[in-house]
Amino acid sequence: MPRVKRGVRANKRRKKVIKAAKGYQGNRSTKFKAANQAQLKAGTYAYRDRKVRKRDFRRLWIVRLNAAVREEGMSYSTFIAALKKNKVDLDRKILADIAFTSPETFKKIVDEVKS
Repeated sequence: MPRVKRGVRANKRRKKVIKAAKGYQGNRSTKFKAANQAQLKAGTYAYRDRKVRKRDFRRLWIVRLNAAVREEGMSYSTFIAALKKNKVDLDRKILADIAFTSPETFKKIVDEVKS
């Protein structure tokens, strides 16, 4: 039975890992073993932080809404409760964007909800 040599395949795999680790510091960008470990860790962080990003943005929208609503003399929680009561179907992302880009429109929304 002939001997199987995996030189081409192994080199291709190593090159792929090193290319993915481009921009890392020190041996992590040049040595296969260190680059492989760095890539595995980076993948773990990327997977986790795709979930965390959603939380972070929601927190940002809530902070922006709270600041905008307090200028109108309301608290965030009462504003959200009033939105639900009045069946206004705008989510936090859109409301925060409106409050940030066009405050006069946001003021109209708040006045509508207050009454």
